[in-house]
Amino acid sequence: MENLAAGRELLIFLVAAGIVVPLFQFMRLGVVLGFLIAGIAVGPGGFGHLAQTWPIFGYAAITDVTRLQTLGDLGVLFLLFTIGLELSLGRLASIGKMMVQVGGLQVVLATAVIYALAAWAGFQFDDSLVLGMAFALSSTAIVTQSLIERKRLVAPSGRITLGVLILQDLTVVPIVIVVGILGTAGATAGASVGLALVQGIGIAVAVVVAVLALGRFLIKPLMQLAGATGNRTLLIAITLLIIIGAGALTSAAGLSSALGAFLAGLLLSESEYRHQLDVDVEPFKDLLLGLFFMTVGMTIDLDIVVLQWSMVLLALLMMLAVKLVTAYAAARLVRVERPVAIETAFLLAGAGEFAFVMFALAFREKVIDADVAHFATTVAALSMLFTPALGIVGGRIARYLESRRDTANHGVHADEAFSDHVIIGGYGRVGGMVGGLLKAEGIPFVALDLDIVHVERAKKDGLPVFYGDATRVEILTRLGADKAVAFVVTADGGDMAKRMVEAIRVRWPNATIHARARSVAHARELLDLGATHVVPEAFEGSLQLSGELLAAIGLPSEVVESRLSGVRAIVEARLSEEGPYASDPKAPAGPQTQLGDD
Repeated sequence: MENLAAGRELLIFLVAAGIVVPLFQFMRLGVVLGFLIAGIAVGPGGFGHLAQTWPIFGYAAITDVTRLQTLGDLGVLFLLFTIGLELSLGRLASIGKMMVQVGGLQVVLATAVIYALAAWAGFQFDDSLVLGMAFALSSTAIVTQSLIERKRLVAPSGRITLGVLILQDLTVVPIVIVVGILGTAGATAGASVGLALVQGIGIAVAVVVAVLALGRFLIKPLMQLAGATGNRTLLIAITLLIIIGAGALTSAAGLSSALGAFLAGLLLSESEYRHQLDVDVEPFKDLLLGLFFMTVGMTIDLDIVVLQWSMVLLALLMMLAVKLVTAYAAARLVRVERPVAIETAFLLAGAGEFAFVMFALAFREKVIDADVAHFATTVAALSMLFTPALGIVGGRIARYLESRRDTANHGVHADEAFSDHVIIGGYGRVGGMVGGLLKAEGIPFVALDLDIVHVERAKKDGLPVFYGDATRVEILTRLGADKAVAFVVTADGGDMAKRMVEAIRVRWPNATIHARARSVAHARELLDLGATHVVPEAFEGSLQLSGELLAAIGLPSEVVESRLSGVRAIVEARLSEEGPYASDPKAPAGPQTQLGDD
C-alpha cells in the first residue's frame, strides 16, 4: 500500500508539473510560481481539504508531505551545486567583502526589528527571538532560481543577493545553538545568546574550511579517477555522491546542507569537468527542484489563511516591509547603488525554507507552542509564494531608476533631433577613431558606451557620447535609430557585439550595420546575425604585420599588395558563402560581405 501511495503521489506531481507549470510559463509568471501554486492545489490544504467533503478529490491530493520533502531537498542541493560551478573561488572572493557587510547587517537588522515588533505585539522573549531569527533569512532556492530565470544572477544585484544568501546559510549554526539554549535555559537564556552566536560562527567557519580542504584532497582526485575511465555513468554517480556527501557533511555539523553542495560545486568550478557536470546534473536539478517548490506550497494551511486572514495578512505585510527596509538599509550603508539596493531588498523580502526547520525545532524544544509554530510557518510559506513576483517588481523599479539616472547624468532624451546620422555602439579605441573620422568629414554621429570613463572623456571634448546599453532597442530609439543612415558596432565584448547586431536587425531589418569583429570566426557569427559589413580586427592586423614583414625582407610593394589582396579575397569569399545574405534576393542594399578597409 505504501508503494502504491508513493506511486500515486509521483503521478500527481508529474501531472501538475505537466499542466500547471507550462501554463504559468505561457503567462510569463515563471516556473517557480507555477510549482508553488500547484503545491497549494494538490496539498493537504487544497484537494486534501476538499476530499473530506468530496472524496473524489482524494485521488488528486497529496496528504503526506514529508515523503516528498526529502526528495525536494535534493533539488536545492543540485541547484546550489550548479551555482557553485558557475562561480569560482576568485569570483566568490571578489564579492566576499560585500557578502559579509551587507549580509551581516541585513540579518542583524531584520532580526532586531522583527524581535522588537513581536515583543511589542505581546509575544514572550523566546517567541520574539525565534520569530526574528527565522524570518530574517530568505529562500536560497526560490531567489536563486528566480534570478536564473530572469538572467539576473550575474548582475550586480544578483551577485550581492547570492552573497547575502550564502552568509545566511552560515548563520544557521549559531541560530540552532541559540534555539537549543532557549529550550534548556528558558527565559534566563538571554545572557547566553551572545556567547552562543560567537561559538556558532566559529563552528561555521571551521566547517567551511574543513570542507574546502577535504575537497582539495578528495573531490578532485575522485573526479580525475572517474574521468580517466571514460565512463559517463561513473562520472554522474561520483558527482551525485559528492553533492549528497558534501551536503550531509555540513548538515551533520549543523550548517545548511545546501551550503555543502555549493562548496562542492565551487571546488569543481575551475576543473575541466565543469561544463559536463553542469549538463549532467541539470535534469536532476530541474525535476527535484520543482518537487521542492511544490512541497513549499503544500505547507500553506488554507484553514489558517481563511479563518485568520486579517492576522495572516497583517503579519505577512509587516514581515515583508521590515525585510524590505532592513535589506535596503544594509545595502545603502555599505554604499551599494540605489537601484541595486532596491532590487536586492525586494529579492530578500520573503522568508526562507529554513524557517520551517526553525519553527519545528523550536516547537520540539518547547520554546514556542504549536499555535505560534503553525501560524508562523503559514506566513513564511505565503511570503515565499510572493518572492518571485517581488523579484520582478524590484527589477523593474531598479531599471526605471537606472534609466532616470542615465538620462539625468548623460542627457539622452527622446526629443533630441537626431537625423541622418551614424550610431556607434562602443566608444573605446576603435569607436573613438571612427567618431573622429566622422567628425572630420562633418558627418553627424552619436555613440553609446557602458564605460563611464570613455563617456566622460568624450563629453569633455564636446562629443555626443552617452552612457547606455547599445543592445537595448529602446535606447537606440531614443538616439534616433529610425532615422540613422548606418550603425557601427565596435563593442569590445564579443557577446555584446552579437546582441547589438541581432537587436538592430530584428527592429530595423533594412539597416546598414558595420561591425568590428575580434576574429574571422567572430566575423562569420556577426554576418550570420545580419551584419552588412564586418572587419575582423585580428585578421586585418595580421595582414598589415605580414605586409611589413614581406616588404622588409625585400619583396616589391606591388607583390606584397598582390599577396595580401589574394589572402583577403579568400577570406571574403568564405564569409560571403556563409553569410545570411549571400544568395538572398531580399538582402539589404549596400555592400554585403566585403571585407577590408572602407
